[in-house]
Amino acid sequence: MKKYSSKRSIQILAHLLQQYGIADIVISPGSRNAPLAIHFSEVDSFNCYSIVDERSAAFVAMGMAKSEKKPVAITCTSGSAVVNYYPAVTEAFYQNVPLLVLTADRPTDFVDIFDGQTIRQKDVFHQHSYGDFQLLEDSKENAEDINFDIIKKAIELCFEKQGPVHINIPLEEPLYELVSELPTFPTVEKTIKHKEYEIPSNLIAEWHTSQRILLLVGTRDYSPELENQLTQLVKNHSVVVLSEANSNLHHEKFFRHIDRYIFNFTEEDYKTYAPDLLITIGQNVVSKKVKQFLRSARPKQHWHLDEVWQPDTYFSLTEKVEVKPEVFFSKLLKFINLEPRPYFNLWDVLRDKKDAKHELFLNTIEFSDFYFFNKASQTIPENYNIHFSNSSGIRYAQLFDFGKRKMYCNRGTSGIDGSTSTAMGFAIKNENPTLLITGDLSFFYDINGLWNQYIPPFVRIMIFNNGEGNIFKIIPGPGNANPNTLDEFIATKHRKNAESLAKHFGFSYVRVEDEITLDRVLENFFKPDAQPKILEVNTHGKNSADVLKSYFEFMK
Repeated sequence: MKKYSSKRSIQILAHLLQQYGIADIVISPGSRNAPLAIHFSEVDSFNCYSIVDERSAAFVAMGMAKSEKKPVAITCTSGSAVVNYYPAVTEAFYQNVPLLVLTADRPTDFVDIFDGQTIRQKDVFHQHSYGDFQLLEDSKENAEDINFDIIKKAIELCFEKQGPVHINIPLEEPLYELVSELPTFPTVEKTIKHKEYEIPSNLIAEWHTSQRILLLVGTRDYSPELENQLTQLVKNHSVVVLSEANSNLHHEKFFRHIDRYIFNFTEEDYKTYAPDLLITIGQNVVSKKVKQFLRSARPKQHWHLDEVWQPDTYFSLTEKVEVKPEVFFSKLLKFINLEPRPYFNLWDVLRDKKDAKHELFLNTIEFSDFYFFNKASQTIPENYNIHFSNSSGIRYAQLFDFGKRKMYCNRGTSGIDGSTSTAMGFAIKNENPTLLITGDLSFFYDINGLWNQYIPPFVRIMIFNNGEGNIFKIIPGPGNANPNTLDEFIATKHRKNAESLAKHFGFSYVRVEDEITLDRVLENFFKPDAQPKILEVNTHGKNSADVLKSYFEFMK
């Protein structure tokens, strides 16, 4: 016999989640949210997942939402559990990943009287959410009607903004009163807003008068429609399209390795290659060099295309185009002439030169992080989704060609804290296998990402373990510190490996320490297995940072 919560607010919440098709719910255990856990787990249309660590749970849910491209709900008990959601909430906020955050709470008059696990939960995420709502306790006057309207508004906002929305739910005791039948609630009339867009005539005029048009595509999911539209733009060499590994665009005329081409740009190069019209698409850009280039170039016109975010990243923003890029280009392509421009040829000559030097350098490298990334890019099966960790992982990825594989990284806030959990959540909800390529510190930091009973056996994890946060040996600045300070407190040198962790969490494991073993192991690593697998590439003692620096020196 089914047993549902008797709490009216929870019954209404579950009904509305069903009405809007939100089926996936990640639950972290606790007492105050037990009515939600009991109720959701009894509703046949919900897929419930139990993840103990709230920080990991929220990132797992974010990975699910990225895979499914629709909202996922998370729920936890009151107090410190709530703020453990915060890292993932900020990441989802800046990536525009829809999370519906359902936090159970003590009754409102219990706040600040030192009752256990009671903090100021109302509006706790207000700086990094698209909406903050608080339900009424069931005993309050008109609570049913008011809560119905609040929940409906919150869910629709989550869909409209494609980002995190918070509902705080004060619950009075008793918490465990159950019923076997549910009341009938009305069908919901959905009022989710959809934007209409017509392209202004001044943008068409600016396009036609611009001789040097540069499109820069940042982090975004794969879109065959956008790829086809941008392909039309480059077919006759009308524009230059710069993209990154996690831009998920694939065409031979796109410039997909920005740092390979511009890392050694001088002030004179900034002028030579500067656009007069810059169009930016997507969100965070990994390349710091392209930011320096465009901030120095100061294009006359800069259009940014995004439904939600309109950042003036390059200090030259002139047009906020608040619409999906696909919609914008579907309109633009009807009015513009796609004539060849010499600007494309300027960049094309640069690319040919740099790509040739890149291939020459590959013939010189010994076992190192650079060697590993080159080998991995050639070996990963085409049907894999690839998740990269921050910081050096996603930077190495920009230098190599991973083909048409779909690539992801938490570049909203660019933190290392949830890379593993996000990848595992993505893998749970995706029919294609998932590979996580992660640095050692990022992996160890998010160990609880493996504390997850739902990880499918076709998951693969590659750890490049250089024994430290090697990014701090790569970027300029940290090297000015005393070597002992750098090693202990910034790069954080260590001698740990993942072997025991792999065994503990039910992963098969292999470690390699040289190129011959790596080549041999990779032949079998992606073959089917009853367990997910971890490959740890130990580059301890190899000067990976020096190899990368010598690469950019060679590319001059």
